[in-house]
Amino acid sequence: MDIFLQQVVNGLVLGSVYAIIALGYTMVYGIIGIINFAHADVLMVGAMVSLSAITVLQNHFPHLGAVPTLLIALAIAATVCAAVGFTIERVAYRPLRRAPRLAPLITAIGVSILLETLAMMIWGRNPLPFPQLLPTDPIAVVPAGAGGPGVVISMTEIAIIVVAFLMMGGLMLLVHKTRLGRAMRSIAENQQVASLMGVNPNFVISVTFMIGSALAALAGLMIASEYGNVHFYMGFIPGIKAFTAAVLGGIGNLGGAMVGGIVLGLIEQLGAGYIGSFTGGVFGSNYQDVFAFIVLIVVLVFRPSGLLGERVAERA
Repeated sequence: MDIFLQQVVNGLVLGSVYAIIALGYTMVYGIIGIINFAHADVLMVGAMVSLSAITVLQNHFPHLGAVPTLLIALAIAATVCAAVGFTIERVAYRPLRRAPRLAPLITAIGVSILLETLAMMIWGRNPLPFPQLLPTDPIAVVPAGAGGPGVVISMTEIAIIVVAFLMMGGLMLLVHKTRLGRAMRSIAENQQVASLMGVNPNFVISVTFMIGSALAALAGLMIASEYGNVHFYMGFIPGIKAFTAAVLGGIGNLGGAMVGGIVLGLIEQLGAGYIGSFTGGVFGSNYQDVFAFIVLIVVLVFRPSGLLGERVAERA
């Protein structure tokens, strides 16, 4: 039971990160109906900028606490990533809104390669260590005893779960309770009619890209803090898995992105924890990435609309 509970805790941490990234995918898809595959590399930019900001803060303000340092670094990274998201939408996607759907997809891949190349030129091609600012000592959720090894969680993992759920709740309030959110939902439902009612589609779409990119910066900081290193290629695998989570929950549905991220994280961690027992040791936890793609195939075959489907009127 302790092993099961530990994998559930790990799955919640991983799923929280996937959910934050998936929200960026699903917001953009809900607004203009394209998959922004460059979103994963915006995450990488956020992690890299966070590292640079933390390094500067530690060098010039060595007595600044861990939490203020992280908050300032996140604010800087989110601002930079929002600017990157705005630029991507304005330069790469806006001219292609009326183009065939394949054109934005190819453009997204090109933007992704461009961001990776620029990051490699600025920060180098080798992995860089990310400072562990929060306490790394494990906290016992279930004490170890005769019944098992216990269940532990770190302060960083607690922060990831709490911040992720706060961000997800805040985004739901933004979309469903604010004027900007109503504009997003109106654009998602019918862009032409919304523009006739006084909504500025270009502004709303740009803001959506900026919000999604800021969330990517948060996810990049989460991943860097959890795994302790960053590199120019770090966004690819989390980006693919977060896209899988968005499809699993229902691409274009905010609640679906959250549910899909958490469910995928749990499936991946439980699979990694028990695959060795089920296969007699033939496969180990290093095969955990396989589960995300198995889930993607199964969902696309049996339920393409995802677990929660897609409520067209609320796709934003």
